[in-house]
Amino acid sequence: MNNIFVKENAFIITLTVSVLFLLIFYILSALQLIQSTESLAFIGEASRWCERVSDGAFREPVNTLSNLGFMFAGLFILYKLSNEVSFNEFSGLNKITILYGVAVVYLGPGSMMMHGTNTEWGGWADNLSMVMYIILPWLYNCYKMSNWSVNTLMKIYFATIIVYAFMRAMFGYEMGIGLDLFGVSIGLWVISEFLYRFWSPTMRILSGFVGFLVLMLFGTMPAEVFNDFNEYWWIIFFWLPGLLANKKPLGIRTYRWYFAGMIAYMSAFAIWLTGVPDSPSCDPDSMFQAHGYWHLLTAIATIFFFYHYRSEKLI
Repeated sequence: MNNIFVKENAFIITLTVSVLFLLIFYILSALQLIQSTESLAFIGEASRWCERVSDGAFREPVNTLSNLGFMFAGLFILYKLSNEVSFNEFSGLNKITILYGVAVVYLGPGSMMMHGTNTEWGGWADNLSMVMYIILPWLYNCYKMSNWSVNTLMKIYFATIIVYAFMRAMFGYEMGIGLDLFGVSIGLWVISEFLYRFWSPTMRILSGFVGFLVLMLFGTMPAEVFNDFNEYWWIIFFWLPGLLANKKPLGIRTYRWYFAGMIAYMSAFAIWLTGVPDSPSCDPDSMFQAHGYWHLLTAIATIFFFYHYRSEKLI
């Protein structure tokens, strides 16, 4: 029997695993085998993401099922990669592109496990899925501006994921050290994109300050950071891309897809802010949940970012 676990089968394997997950997850949820007993006390109340907690198969039905958007987005990416001839490192089937597509797909199950069960382990799976996605773009950018091999990139990626998964399970959301790896990685991504576009020895030093602009976009001013450095100590990571990016990238990218992705993400974030119980727009019984729109818009953003990296051409 030929080995089916080859890159050419990435789409069909991911599709099969996705269908099996949905089937098993629904059965276990419908039989109430994976919800915590603590969540029973909150049935009938608005969840932390506004939707009313249900006693049905899923604790938050809309917020759970809207995660299908991520699965469709990731499968679309893998299908497209499977039906094309490679023209750069973010086209065709290879370790990097398959990882990207699978990471997008897993954003769906990860978030489903949180919204569907309202459990601590579901929150862990959700956070892990977000980190699995968000660290990949900035690590990929650093790979393009360094002497890393693809295997080095993979080792660094999976080592980071394993350490995070363990630390998050043992010590909670900020790993016991006050580090929100997802949030910091948003800044590292923007910084690494800046470096890719404007690389120079001087910019390697100055690039860390771009992170403060990202913080300001999310409502945190520099004065607040420096007045409470013990809480914001992680800003030192803003200089990590500059430290790693020791050579000028060999390609150029068009940025229309990147900005489209950012617009989609920031729009989703603005909607996400309204999807909480104390928001005037919160309607726990509505089929149109703000957090569900967050899922769908960010799923679209992952496709835009996919096209961004595919725009790369050698100088």
